[in-house]
Amino acid sequence: MARRGHRPSQTQGNRPRFWGRHAVTAALANPERVVRKMWGTREALASLDLPSSLPVVFAEAPDLGRLVPGDAPHQGLVAEVDPLEEIWLGDLLAQGDGDRRPLIVLDQVTDPHNVGAIMRSAAAFDALGIVTQDRHAPPESGVLARSASGALEVVPWVRVVNLARALDEIGEAGFWRIGLTGHASATLSEQLGETRPAIVLGAEGEGMRQNTEAHCDQLARLPISGKVESLNVSNAAAIALYAVAARG
Repeated sequence: MARRGHRPSQTQGNRPRFWGRHAVTAALANPERVVRKMWGTREALASLDLPSSLPVVFAEAPDLGRLVPGDAPHQGLVAEVDPLEEIWLGDLLAQGDGDRRPLIVLDQVTDPHNVGAIMRSAAAFDALGIVTQDRHAPPESGVLARSASGALEVVPWVRVVNLARALDEIGEAGFWRIGLTGHASATLSEQLGETRPAIVLGAEGEGMRQNTEAHCDQLARLPISGKVESLNVSNAAAIALYAVAARG
């Protein structure tokens, strides 16, 4: 049977460079991740158990700073890696068969800091994975890996060509698709019930597109006060995942 919702094969340009202890050590610990080269201070590298086949360059902190964006907190470690292998949406949904782990679906969320932070929350609350659009999501990068603090290596991430079709497949797999939006009348806790939720969140500022909302089973809002107009999408994702976990 043909598998649908697959992230298309494509190159992401040059190999990304990760920096910082959490991102680098998580990449080294992930058997699915290919690490091509390491740079580091002698002190930082001394604490790592590195394979003998991995090219390692000893460098001083100022030299490492020139390998990463300005002022990036590299903590003495920089790694060049290959992007992770593609994941089929159907395979991810099959992994969650029989449990109630939530799924996170992002509609054109493009900021790597936000996507990384959402991954960190997804790892913390044991989400099944994250689904994004292929052309409207950030690539793997040092900024995203740093924001994810290691979660990029453990949270499955599926990129799809057509988000509406992916939501159809997610619904067919038994998920209750709840779109978070400030104009909904019901709160998230009122809509959760005993469902197996797929939480759908829209882009920073603009929110979900109309066609994405149309492919949700329900719309819901977070019960925030009128003192703020909205929450950052990564904060909203964290609160939503906590609400799913706290329902018991």
